[in-house]
Amino acid sequence: MRIIPAVITGAITLSLTWALNTKIGSVPPLGKLLSPQQGFWVNAEPIDEKKEQIKLPGFKGSAEVWFDDRMVPHIFASNAADAYYVQGYVTARDRLWQMELQTFASAGRLSEILGPQMINYDREARRRGMGYAAEQALKMMMENPDTKEALESYTAGVNAYISTLTDATLPVEYKLLDYKPQKWELINAAYLLKYMAHDLSGFANDLGYTKARQYYDIRDFNLMYPDFLDSTDPIIPKGTMYSPATVKAVPPPDSILEMDAAYMKYKMNNPDPANGSNNWAVAGSKTRLGAPILCSDPHLGLSLPSLWYEVQIHTPAMNVYGASLPGAPGVIIGFNDHIAWGVTNGEEDVKDFYRMDFRNGKTEYMFNGSYRKADLRIENIKVRGGATVLDTVAYTVWGPVMFDNTFPEQITGQHFLAMHWKALDPSNEFLTFLKLNRAKNYDDYLDALSTYQCPAQNFVFADKDGDIAIWHNGQFPTRWKDQGKLVMPGGDSTYAWQGYIPHEELPHIKNPARGFVSSANQRATDETYPYNLYGQFDLYRGKRINERLAEMNGITPQDMMGLQNDNKNLFAATAIKLFKQHMDTAALSAQQRGYWKELSDWDAVQSADSRAGTIFNVMWTHFEDTLWLDNVKPADSVWLPFPQTVATLMMLLKDTSVHFIDNIHTPQKETLSDLVYASFVATVNDLAPVDKSGKLAWGKYRGTDIRHLTRALPAFSAMNLNTGGGANVVNATKKTHGPSWRMIVQLTGKTEAYGIYPGGQSGNPGSPYYDNAVADWVAGKYNQLHILDPSQKDDPVIRYKAIFTGK
Repeated sequence: MRIIPAVITGAITLSLTWALNTKIGSVPPLGKLLSPQQGFWVNAEPIDEKKEQIKLPGFKGSAEVWFDDRMVPHIFASNAADAYYVQGYVTARDRLWQMELQTFASAGRLSEILGPQMINYDREARRRGMGYAAEQALKMMMENPDTKEALESYTAGVNAYISTLTDATLPVEYKLLDYKPQKWELINAAYLLKYMAHDLSGFANDLGYTKARQYYDIRDFNLMYPDFLDSTDPIIPKGTMYSPATVKAVPPPDSILEMDAAYMKYKMNNPDPANGSNNWAVAGSKTRLGAPILCSDPHLGLSLPSLWYEVQIHTPAMNVYGASLPGAPGVIIGFNDHIAWGVTNGEEDVKDFYRMDFRNGKTEYMFNGSYRKADLRIENIKVRGGATVLDTVAYTVWGPVMFDNTFPEQITGQHFLAMHWKALDPSNEFLTFLKLNRAKNYDDYLDALSTYQCPAQNFVFADKDGDIAIWHNGQFPTRWKDQGKLVMPGGDSTYAWQGYIPHEELPHIKNPARGFVSSANQRATDETYPYNLYGQFDLYRGKRINERLAEMNGITPQDMMGLQNDNKNLFAATAIKLFKQHMDTAALSAQQRGYWKELSDWDAVQSADSRAGTIFNVMWTHFEDTLWLDNVKPADSVWLPFPQTVATLMMLLKDTSVHFIDNIHTPQKETLSDLVYASFVATVNDLAPVDKSGKLAWGKYRGTDIRHLTRALPAFSAMNLNTGGGANVVNATKKTHGPSWRMIVQLTGKTEAYGIYPGGQSGNPGSPYYDNAVADWVAGKYNQLHILDPSQKDDPVIRYKAIFTGK
């Protein structure tokens, strides 16, 4: 009988062996993961000081990297090629998994590692033309000797690090997801470029607006979705004189395109409309030390590992410091020995959709009276645990057919929408940043900007000669008013872009009399600018920044820290004034009056401890829903875009009896007072229980989550952070979005600079440098940036050194 226990024991052993070495669903092989020799334990990093010698294949010279007290690498090399090689190596050592995941996301390859649930995401990325765009960009980058050298060297450095990895030393995410890194390719940098282009210029409401025009006449449509907002405070000050346009747009056609019901099923998955930023530069005439100060803080999705990677690169021809993008050579936002620069999103819409008539499936389409052959691109989407998915994408004169009767779902009939997006045109944006890295003056800055195309960015500039400037920069099509706001007929070249605004005619200003330049995603100009610039723009952040800078003098970097962390909500102050004029306070209960008093007395500073900040934001959400839901859902299967929040407020400030206030589904005619009262009552009903639990303060109610990139590992995330700020606030911190890199540079003889981002240099959750800056970022603190030179080899901020040589 003893054979039975032996058989059972053997079976259990075999089962455990199989289970511990096999991925089951989303669960990684636990044997590998828990192994003391090669599991996640190996990824714990001790804090120690050391010096290491790294011999790399193909490395031409020698270089040293000094890692400071925050593990920021300071790269010292005798030439640019070696510097970028080492940058690729050290960035991969800290951020390899993040670099590869971003590439897979951009390329539409997440199904390869995450399985069938990512197939539609990958199909959309490929129909967006991300692979095609990356290929076009890489061709241009390789034609330029500077970007070719940088990309080849950086790629070699990444691969040199990958070659050192073993099963034990793989980053922990590879162990959790049970796969291994692939060889790093030159095109990966182009994919990163297009990933950022999608994030910053991929927003388009053409489909939604075209649906809205089927339900609303042009007057109501323009009330809901206006091009210009009153009280604008543009980047280029009002009253600036512009020369007449040298490129004239053709007159618009007489009618809009009618869309049948099948097209109503198509819906754009837009990037976060809050992707924006603040930047400004003040002249020496307004600063305490008489030197310009430049500030930049890009607002993007918050994640761990962080989006940015801090680095200094020192060669005989360049000494640059700032925030780099893991996966790309050089510095994107930063400064050198002569200048500083920062960027904010231009918000221009450079994506249009065209309705196409095809025959013979996807092979031919009508254009200018005859059929043309489409270029068919077969996309092979590999799927982990499943069969490869093949998707045929037709390319037209406009660009790829993003939507048809097979995507995003199967529908009957032939319905084709092609997309024309500036990001798909050949370009080399990396060249701009590599030139800025070594620029010495305004002329160099202008030369760097002259070839930049997409995404549109406001490039702010300051130098040690005392100049400050800003350019609303990119390649913008010349279009008639509202062209590209609606889906257009794709069979007629009349609807094509007529050209591009010449670079010298783009909105820009240098050394203005007011002593500062700034941008915060507002419109670039007032209505006197001779070209049509179209997009969705902010307003109140820019107004607050300009008001503060105008009244400040004797400015210090510490003053600028205060402004970057400013929590004043001018939008809320304006809306509350309107609410007060239309609130029937006599109808409120005693409990409601208490909350109303808090809101009425609020100074509109949306700090973490602000109770009124929570009351206002919840009330505004109820108010918008009460105002618009009966209008943006005219049919069971159709949702129209919500009007922009700022546009809603501007509309009501002009007309407090606008007909949208009345709910079309009720017999009575509602007034603005009715909406304000109902929204406030609903707010109190929502928040009274929250108040009892002690979580009414804004930082506790909303808070901020910095999530791990997998979005599925809370232990690797920083959750429920007690933050202030929000939409329409200079401190644009939101639930999962906000200032991703705060930088302040004072351009004195010896540059003085400060910066912080919400994370740490390491992408390894087992490292003390994974999230070491999060608490200081929440508190509004900064690190002084160590700008080292070769003579400081014994500086106490240096924790350890790595010496790189060839084998």
